[in-house]
Amino acid sequence: MGEHLSVSTGELDSFEGLHQAVKGSHVDVMQLERGKLRGRLSHVGIGDFSLSIGTFNVGIRTQRIATDDKLIIGMLLGARSRVTHWAFDMRPGDVLVIPPACEHDGVFQSASSYAAIRFDLAELPAVFGGEPRLSDAETWREKNHYRANNAIGMVAADRLPQIVSHLVRRPGALTGSSAEFWKRMIVDCLTATVVTSLPPDDFGHLPSAMKLVRDVEDYLQEAGIRPVHVSEICSVLRLSRRSLHRAFHEVFGIGPVTFLRHKRLCAIHSILRDSGPRDTTVTDVALQQGFSELGRFSQYYRAMFGEYPSQTLGHAA
Repeated sequence: MGEHLSVSTGELDSFEGLHQAVKGSHVDVMQLERGKLRGRLSHVGIGDFSLSIGTFNVGIRTQRIATDDKLIIGMLLGARSRVTHWAFDMRPGDVLVIPPACEHDGVFQSASSYAAIRFDLAELPAVFGGEPRLSDAETWREKNHYRANNAIGMVAADRLPQIVSHLVRRPGALTGSSAEFWKRMIVDCLTATVVTSLPPDDFGHLPSAMKLVRDVEDYLQEAGIRPVHVSEICSVLRLSRRSLHRAFHEVFGIGPVTFLRHKRLCAIHSILRDSGPRDTTVTDVALQQGFSELGRFSQYYRAMFGEYPSQTLGHAA
């Protein structure tokens, strides 16, 4: 956790380019449909963690024999026709778990797009510290399929390519701490469907919402202006997302995600006020604070402060 981020992207002109469909893992590929395969393959890497996103225009069959102990979690982003993995029929937004040392067999009958993350089971406690079942390696040792609902799955399916698109353009603009934030955001997109598919595990009364919120604020104070993802808070404070959500709603009337977004907006406002156009750009500062959709970020910012971020930066000049 915490290593610097690297990004690469390239065009595909044959099925052989998909041998590296998941970064760090060789995949055997066979073309099923006639025609010239065209597509794009992008990789985001942070240490041993990687995100791969691929698109292609003809049907293929993929086979993989695992040679390492890495966990792969995949999501189908879009498909023109039927897609199956093992015996699972996949729909856009669905999530697939490929455990370490597990053979994999997938069929994409026509043009499709996918996303997949690959990382070490040893990182689970750091990523899912507040969710005991998710931080337990045994949860991920069996192949599984999680059906997405429209409210969660398709939002993630839309967001992941946007994240990669922005990071590809400015890979050198990120600090180590910002790269860590983006890593957590990517993991969150791909595992949100898994989290919501599990039964709740905390029905009890929350003893002190104010104390919990103060603990969170103390942690944020120590973090300074670097972006902090909600999964980091849950991991460090050993909280489930449900507990955190209930506490913030009880104290502030808003959820922790909204609270953290407001805090990041305030950090950006302070940075822009203390900088000039020759020192930085709005895009760089927004990316450092984890905003990938710059148009939406600008709307958030203007709604919060009554002016556009470029105006704040201009005032500094």
